[in-house]
Amino acid sequence: MRDVIKLLPDAIANQIAAGEVIQRPASVVKELMENAVDAGSKQIKLIVKDAGRTLIQVIDDGCGMSETDARMAFERHATSKIREANDLFALRTMGFRGEALASMAAVAQVELRTRRHQSEMGTAIQIEGSAIKSQEPCQTAPGSNFAVKNLFYNVPARRNFLKGNNVEFRHIIDEFQRVALANPDIHFTLNHNGSEVFHLPPGNLRQRALGIFGNSFNNRLVPLSEETDVLKIRGFIGKPEFAKKVRGEQFFFVNDRFIRSTYLNHAVMAAYEEVLPKETFPFYLIFMDLDPAHIDVNVHPTKTEIKFDDERLVYNYVRVSVRHALGQYGVMPSLDFDRENTFNLPYITAERDRDKPIETPPRTSNRPPDWAQTPDWSDDPPERKRESNNLRHWQDLYQGLGDAEPQFETLSSAANDDSEEEETVASNSETLVFQSSWSVEEDANSSPPTGLTENASNKKAPYQLHGQFIVSQIKSGFMLIDQQAAHERILYEHFLQKLSDQQPAVQGMLFPSMMDFSPQEAEILRDLLPELQAMGFDLQEFGVNSFALNALPAELAGRVSERIIIEELLEQHKIGVELQLNTRETIARAMAQSAAIRRGQLLNESEMQALIDQLFACSLPFRSPFGRRCFITLELEDLLKQFNA
Repeated sequence: MRDVIKLLPDAIANQIAAGEVIQRPASVVKELMENAVDAGSKQIKLIVKDAGRTLIQVIDDGCGMSETDARMAFERHATSKIREANDLFALRTMGFRGEALASMAAVAQVELRTRRHQSEMGTAIQIEGSAIKSQEPCQTAPGSNFAVKNLFYNVPARRNFLKGNNVEFRHIIDEFQRVALANPDIHFTLNHNGSEVFHLPPGNLRQRALGIFGNSFNNRLVPLSEETDVLKIRGFIGKPEFAKKVRGEQFFFVNDRFIRSTYLNHAVMAAYEEVLPKETFPFYLIFMDLDPAHIDVNVHPTKTEIKFDDERLVYNYVRVSVRHALGQYGVMPSLDFDRENTFNLPYITAERDRDKPIETPPRTSNRPPDWAQTPDWSDDPPERKRESNNLRHWQDLYQGLGDAEPQFETLSSAANDDSEEEETVASNSETLVFQSSWSVEEDANSSPPTGLTENASNKKAPYQLHGQFIVSQIKSGFMLIDQQAAHERILYEHFLQKLSDQQPAVQGMLFPSMMDFSPQEAEILRDLLPELQAMGFDLQEFGVNSFALNALPAELAGRVSERIIIEELLEQHKIGVELQLNTRETIARAMAQSAAIRRGQLLNESEMQALIDQLFACSLPFRSPFGRRCFITLELEDLLKQFNA
């Protein structure tokens, strides 16, 4: 029998290795930029065409390579970073495996031009499919110039698996940002299809963060700095009120290497536990410096996973450091017993909201359904206003309870006299009705909403429960409707129809609203502009990463600030990409979330009835576009069983 096991040729072995190391154009960007950093560069340029499909070029002014080194660099497991196994536990460089360049050369056409600073002539080398096509002397600037062309040209199946240019370029931006954040002392630039996306001069960490995420982040950052005998923690965390509904701007670096760690992320979230709005994620940019002997970075080919020799200790250090930073800069809530009922509310209620007088707007029962009564959030994010509104409702309710308190004595004394029980209860029944700002003020001629008269029982009018749910009687029992989830479903289908018709009602603005975004957000907006304009947004580019909003859909006018609407669109688009939703569905989800009524918002009878009618006119009334149930039904038989149990 013949032997069947054979050694794979180098070209095939390199293609197999490329499947792990080079997954998409962003992987090439990561490896080349990290090599440039390891070479001691002070200036690194990244040039990309067609989201990396056509060209990825990294130019640096590092140490450069000799003629022999330039050729050896493309061999498998050839590296200048380590010499023996023990060097793995003393690593201070980004690369060390010696696989990246060999993997690139196996699946792309690679050209390298490099020269050492002390040499007069450089070297130019061209490789295709792991085969060296040419190598010759050349004139070039000191440093290295890598050009990776036509990625996956010889692996069409891998090329077909790539996403659209917009998605792939956002992955490139992610990798660029991580390397740039870890090295604020290096000058970075990024050009895509001839346009400069990033220009980041050397500076400190705060300047680098603002250069990447925008100047609006300056008032969102809380400094983080702790130093122990084991490790040093530094960086910035975000204020809770600026938390977003999608994970995105969250970065861990260990010895300046970007890592992913659900364990450490849990430590940060635990520190934010008491101050973070539900279902939101804070910004954090955390650097940890510790002895390389206490970590193992040789876990995965992409080098984004590491192991600590004492994970529990690192977890506690991170949690305590973040919590200490929040408390040191006045973000954590403090116990102040002079604040009465408000002392135990989260930080997001805000100091300025706490001392405002409680004002209840006049309401009438005969006004038509109007969804434009959403509070004005022009200054604050939605979660902050929602907490403030809930606070006012509770204060009103407590005030109503206080007014009725003396009546408990009357009721108690009446209970002691059996002969006068019915008369006493009847005489005090009106004073025991707790009225607050939650109740709808009825006209003087309307019947009292006791629910006991024949007319009221026949009418079966819906009513609101805790400002969040609508109770509607049905034949077999009753239905409990989540008003926010129901309205999101109604608006979602409404906006989808608008996008299909492309005949939106537009509300012009007296003065354009100017908005600045980070380069990544600006890139997303450029991709969304056609769909947004079809929806009724008149959004135009106005300078670098700046936009002017001249008009918006009439349904959104006056509801929330224009900035919040656009940020919601961006967040929902990121979620939509993860869920593989099309652009129209993403925009409709975002607009429905921005325009929907909120939990805690008061509705009158006609508004509640209109919401119920519109919900069951939807094609899918059962769940909101975000997956929450819009209503549940409770059977009368099940209720009776509860009393007979």
